[in-house]
Amino acid sequence: MPVRSRSRRAAPVAFVPAGLQQTRTRPRIVTAPVTPSLVETPLRPSHTVPTPVAALAALVEAPVRGFPADTSDQTASDQTMVTGVTLRAQQTLPGDLFVGLPSLIPGRAHGADFAGVACSAGAVAVLTDPLGAHRPALAAAIARRPGIPVLVHADPRSVLGTLSARIYGDPSTALSVLGITGTAGKTTTAYLLEAGLRVAGAPTGLLGTVAVRIGEALLPSTFTTPEAPQLQALLALMVERGVTHVPIEVSSHALALGRVSGTTFAVGAFTNLSQDHLDFHADLEDYFAAKAMLFDGRASAEVVCIDDDWGQRLVTGKTTTVSLSGEAIWRATEITAQHSGSQTFRALGPDGFDQRLGVRLPGAFNVTNALLALAVGHAAGADPVLLARGIATAEVPGRMQRVDRGQGFVALVDYAHKPAAVAALLDAVRAQVPGRLLVVLGCGGDRDTAKRPLMGAQAASRADLLVITDDNPRTEDPAAIRAAMLTGAAAGPAEVVEIGDRAQAIAYAVTQARPGDAVVVAGKGHESAQEVHGVKRPFVDADVLTDLLDGWIHD
Repeated sequence: MPVRSRSRRAAPVAFVPAGLQQTRTRPRIVTAPVTPSLVETPLRPSHTVPTPVAALAALVEAPVRGFPADTSDQTASDQTMVTGVTLRAQQTLPGDLFVGLPSLIPGRAHGADFAGVACSAGAVAVLTDPLGAHRPALAAAIARRPGIPVLVHADPRSVLGTLSARIYGDPSTALSVLGITGTAGKTTTAYLLEAGLRVAGAPTGLLGTVAVRIGEALLPSTFTTPEAPQLQALLALMVERGVTHVPIEVSSHALALGRVSGTTFAVGAFTNLSQDHLDFHADLEDYFAAKAMLFDGRASAEVVCIDDDWGQRLVTGKTTTVSLSGEAIWRATEITAQHSGSQTFRALGPDGFDQRLGVRLPGAFNVTNALLALAVGHAAGADPVLLARGIATAEVPGRMQRVDRGQGFVALVDYAHKPAAVAALLDAVRAQVPGRLLVVLGCGGDRDTAKRPLMGAQAASRADLLVITDDNPRTEDPAAIRAAMLTGAAAGPAEVVEIGDRAQAIAYAVTQARPGDAVVVAGKGHESAQEVHGVKRPFVDADVLTDLLDGWIHD
């Protein structure tokens, strides 16, 4: 893989990092593609009370059509009972309502085209839009199983959350669902909050970017916020297993697309807002409007960080405010950073709360995350003293995650993949290391293209060495993504090197490190695969970094 640097000192030859040719332990880079299963059994409660199709139709005002025409629509919908709901035909279970949605991506198949698979697997009813109701594939599926009712709604996505919640018994009403939204900090705040609630004695669940936790069971996550059928099934399963409190990351997509419709929130929380997802939202105002939907009355209590203008716009008479820089109900002062990366600070809150709090993550933004977690837990009824004990012990995968193999310099992995997050990450690390800052960074493909030069600029203005590499190019040309980042990086003082192969990029940074330096591998964090040209292959930044450090130390 060619290496390109601004100084032109690197020759355009196949890259082999000096000093690593004889490493004893090779990086764990597996070349077999990752093929996600479409037929895995979805997580659901063991029992649901059957709901008549007629009741579901009335709930969302969706007319029911019966096929063939001589079938009594009313009789079919009165007698048909639904016990589950799915968007994926391959995951249909007997008794399901199958939902065939139009694709959000032009040119892709309509969900109703897969009704035949769903009906063959036991779907007892179908929900779709007027276009889907006239798809030949749906008509053919119903012809093979006459009498299956079809609910038709102008915007089925908008009512899917409400229907899913009803089918699974409105599980959020039996839980304290604690929703956290914002651009950065959602995952860290959710993990800190869940750790605090556990120490406070609450049986917890967790739903977010990194994982789904139900009690002691930890499962991988697909979306920041699951699709409505999966979300409601997971909440129902949590109720069944005795969970009482559930921190959940709430993305702008989830709010805009109605994934959390039908969910009752005990607390809604806001971290911050900066540029992201402008491939989906028209502009920052549209992005903010989606985030603000969590504070439209659906949450019983609201906790908002007011350290940016966006948070200040959300404040109402019932808002619990959080701040590091101004007057608020919850404040942090006297922040002390440790060489280990941990921090302590004095937390001031309502009812005279005044206590030093610890967090095992560096950076002022992680003090904010810890304070926000404390405020949300308190709003949910937990003892803040116990919450603080749990927060002090929490670790978050892929967020300022240290890899220590005795190498004499700091090495860490972080999920920072937005301009503001990159800036905050590098500022935090710079403040805690005496040496140079060596950064490995890429940008994802098929996402917001405007942030690529901005990320390059933020990194190059802070790093001593910036290695621009591939993140998840997905279906885009990786070189084009790197070129956009290089454009932004050109104005910075950092030495900039381009190495497309991510493992080789990490290896190069490791070979350049000296005692007292910091190697920061950013962008992918906890992710377990890299997607290049539409193919996913196993790749974990922390594992690759660990193996490279082991080989570097032993040689």
